[in-house]
Amino acid sequence: MDSVDKGKTPGLTAEEEQDVSENQPPRAAVLHETIRKQGEQELERSSSALFWSALGAGLTMGLSLIAMGLLNSHLPKGEISKLISSFGYSVGFLAVILARQQLFTENTITAVLPVMTQPSLHMFRQLLRLWGIVLIGNLIGTSLISYVVLYLPLFEPRVDAAFLEIGRKVMENGVPEMFSKGIISGWMIATMVWMISSAEHAKIWIIIAITYLMALGDFTHIIVGSAEVAYLVFSGELSWTEFGLVFVGPTLAGNIVGGTFIFTLLSHAQIRSDTP
Repeated sequence: MDSVDKGKTPGLTAEEEQDVSENQPPRAAVLHETIRKQGEQELERSSSALFWSALGAGLTMGLSLIAMGLLNSHLPKGEISKLISSFGYSVGFLAVILARQQLFTENTITAVLPVMTQPSLHMFRQLLRLWGIVLIGNLIGTSLISYVVLYLPLFEPRVDAAFLEIGRKVMENGVPEMFSKGIISGWMIATMVWMISSAEHAKIWIIIAITYLMALGDFTHIIVGSAEVAYLVFSGELSWTEFGLVFVGPTLAGNIVGGTFIFTLLSHAQIRSDTP
């Protein structure tokens, strides 16, 4: 009997041993390969397909703003309001991820792994192409939904006021806070993508848990936040310069650092270290 069998629980039937084998969680290398293949597929998509999917994702992410605004407007002021309305933040993520639309922060792990596995100038160019198209599409989509929510007669004045408060809360952060909170947000999204690949049947609960914590901690996310802050711009409370320099720039950098340079690099290094 070899060393592996010595520690085996005695009395197991062949069928039970098969059940044990099937119920083992996938190795990290399996998750890595699953996400890498997803990234390869994304890198190979046409520019037009990426753009339209990203535009749809940006519009869909507006559901987070709408859900939080509606919840905030119907809840009394206080900590309990924050605890409940933060669930609204998850709505846009659920819709975008389940609909398999292109979300920029997901690409900080899925599209990066193929480049890390087979680094080349061509692969790096493909990554920049995908990032650029998806980011632009997402931002156009969130801006459009913010404009529509503001100017069409859709909601009561108290709901419109709640939308403004959400944007003002984001802009209470200075550049350092936008960047540092963006790092945590990017890391959390990358963690969520990795977890979903290993627990497909729990996907909905993973998305809700991670994004709820993001909202509760007021961590900055480039796409959801752009809908919230663009609402302030269209209402005349903020300039596009402030939108770009105070929010977009540092938040985007933080999300990339957290998702790519921290989580993805460490995960990739783990797999490389396990490879003989």
